Amino acid sequence: MNIVVLIKQTFDTEEKIKLTEGTVDEDGVKFVINPYDEYAVEEAIRLREAHAGKVTVVSLGHERCAEALRTALAMGADEAVRIEPPAAPYDEAVAAALLSACVCRLSADLILGGFFSVDQGSGQVAIRVASRLGIPHISAITKLEISQSNPNLAIVERDVEGATETAEVELPALFTAQQGLNEPRYPSLPGIMKARKKPFQVLQTDDLGLEGSKLAPLTQIHSLTLPPQRKEGIVLRGEIHERVQQLAGVIKAHVTIE
Repeated sequence: MNIVVLIKQTFDTEEKIKLTEGTVDEDGVKFVINPYDEYAVEEAIRLREAHAGKVTVVSLGHERCAEALRTALAMGADEAVRIEPPAAPYDEAVAAALLSACVCRLSADLILGGFFSVDQGSGQVAIRVASRLGIPHISAITKLEISQSNPNLAIVERDVEGATETAEVELPALFTAQQGLNEPRYPSLPGIMKARKKPFQVLQTDDLGLEGSKLAPLTQIHSLTLPPQRKEGIVLRGEIHERVQQLAGVIKAHVTIE
C-alpha cells in the first residue's frame, strides 16, 4: 500500500502570536508538526505495519519545514518530499494545486492529512486536494481500517453531532485525522538516526508543471490584526430583582435587536 501524508509545519501551540507591521513575527518562534497531522503520520505508519507498503510525507514550505519532515521520518515514515512554495503570496487553493500535483507523481493508494492546521484553521486544503484528484474525501475520522476481504476498501468512523458515523470508501481516497484517531509515537533515537539516511526530495513549482496563472491565489489578505483585548467583566450587585434590572440595562446598551 502506497500511503501519502500531507503535513504542515506550524507554530508550537504554546507560542504567543506577535504581529509586526501587519505580519506574524516568526523571530525566535518554535515550530512543530501541526498536531492534527501527527495523528495522520501515526495512522499511516500503523497501516504500513499492518499491510506493508510505503509511507511518504509531503509538505509545502520553505527550508525550515524540513525539520517537520525529518521528525515524521524519525517517527517511521519512509520518504519525504518538500515542495518549495512560490515566491509570491499564495493561499489554500495554490497550496492544494501544488500538493495534488505532487501526489499525482506518487501514485498514492491512500492519502492522510490533519483535520485542520492550528495556524490558519481553514480546513480546506485536503478537500481541495481530493477534489483536484477526483477521489473521495472524508474528514475528521476517529477510526480507520482496511477491509480484510477487500484491500481496496476502507472502513472509517467519524464523530457527527454527538453520534458516530461509519462509512465504507473505495480506495484511493483521502482522509483527515481528528483527535482520538490514535496516540502519536515519539521519535526514538534509532529512528532519528535512520531518518538522516532516508530519501528526502525537494521539488520546485516548475518540477510540478505549475506556473503563471495556475499559481494565482483566489483570495487575498488585506489586513491582519490580533483579537481585541477582553474588557473587564461587570459584577452585578444587590437583590435578585436589582441584578435583573442591571442585566437588562447592560443588554440594552450592548445588543441591537432588529
